[in-house]
Amino acid sequence: MHSRSPMLHAYWFAEHGLAGAYAPLAIEPGKLGPALRALHPLGFAGCNLTIPHKQEAMALVDEVDETARRIGAISCVVARPDGALFGTNNDCYGFIENLLEAEPRLAFDAGPVVVMGAGGGARAIVWALAQRGAREIRLVNRTLARAQALAADFGAPVRALDWADRAQALDGAALLVNTTSQGMVGMAPLDLSLARLPAHALVADIIYTPLETPLLRAARLRGLRTLNGLGMLLHQGRPAWKAWFGIEPKVTPELRARIEATL
Repeated sequence: MHSRSPMLHAYWFAEHGLAGAYAPLAIEPGKLGPALRALHPLGFAGCNLTIPHKQEAMALVDEVDETARRIGAISCVVARPDGALFGTNNDCYGFIENLLEAEPRLAFDAGPVVVMGAGGGARAIVWALAQRGAREIRLVNRTLARAQALAADFGAPVRALDWADRAQALDGAALLVNTTSQGMVGMAPLDLSLARLPAHALVADIIYTPLETPLLRAARLRGLRTLNGLGMLLHQGRPAWKAWFGIEPKVTPELRARIEATL
């Protein structure tokens, strides 16, 4: 309900002169299969997937690319002309592009990374950070078994930590990333004290409604660098458009400002 994706894609449709629309569809868990199979008959070029469908979709599409296979989650589906469904994951691209846009000289191996959450978004981000050279990724989730399963899938440098140890997990960390929905509009804030986070750390949240979550506000008040999730949303749309329409749109200051004005 809070997604700004329709506004993002409407901007690009107008910019590139395409007749199209991006429609938010609320699909209940367990009903994703029939919804995906309806894409081609209804004339959809494809769709994006969000919580809680990203991992379930892996078993529902006809083909998965190497990126999505390694991550274990899909964020983008392409409905091919013959009706076959192709799945990929653009969350990793969007997250890294957002980071590098804000911190062009960011060294991914500068220190431990703490990732909160172990869902589909976390899988993409952990994989992206590992690919970029992160040497230690501390994964913290309320359900330890889920974090352990993700760590087992990825191996080193990922290590699962118990929720009770979340404060200690911040010791010496260079980057903290919240991949949970905690802090989103209508949700409780992430229950995490930043007292042990070093002064040089960067705090990122993949949430963009609101632009400044309670986590980011707490980090800002401590004098830490912060990064919200809007850029991740904007940048993940670019490879989706390449897959759907063969067009590579740009993330411009005007586009960002237009969406920020609604948040």
